[in-house]
Amino acid sequence: MPLETVFSFVLVTSLLVMSPGPNGVLIAKTTPTSGRAAAFSNVGGFVTAFFLHGTLSILGISVLLVHSAEAFFAVKMLGAAYLFWIGLKALRDAFSGKGIAPSVAPARRRRTLTRAYGEGFLTNALNPKVSMFYLAAFPQFIPAGDGAISAAFSLVAVHSIINVLWFSSLIVLLSRMTKAARNGAFQRWLKGVTGLVFMGFGLKLATLRP
Repeated sequence: MPLETVFSFVLVTSLLVMSPGPNGVLIAKTTPTSGRAAAFSNVGGFVTAFFLHGTLSILGISVLLVHSAEAFFAVKMLGAAYLFWIGLKALRDAFSGKGIAPSVAPARRRRTLTRAYGEGFLTNALNPKVSMFYLAAFPQFIPAGDGAISAAFSLVAVHSIINVLWFSSLIVLLSRMTKAARNGAFQRWLKGVTGLVFMGFGLKLATLRP
């Protein structure tokens, strides 16, 4: 695979990863309320979903999601419903004070690492926008001929590494603010903002056209 192709892919995926979206919102919510380990579990879920979408793209299933109106609509609405649901839950917690840790307690919540991993995975796996990226942009970077499949999975790995580096930096930055962020009023504000943003992403996703 030409180095030029790799650099181009790195540029495109870096912009994609760093652009505001549900992943960043989820990390911003998880780090101060559940700690670094849970946030890194979120990232693990992101990476798994990237490999899922990459595999579907390589196998051609993503084509079905874009060219089949029924399949696209089903996946789109499922993803929108998930984002809207976790946004609604965050808003509920913000108003009720449920899950708000005392200011003197460690940054803990009733969220296991498995649950955090699942949240990260579903945030990406149920988002047709990611499928559309892997359908529209991803194939353009895959060289034709022998070794195409291994090259494709190498690019997915590059995308995953960029994702891990970016969100790990974000987690470290947010965790340094954890003591201040443990404040109950701050957590309520964070949950409220998170809820509104996630619900907004859900509504935006529901109106997305292929």
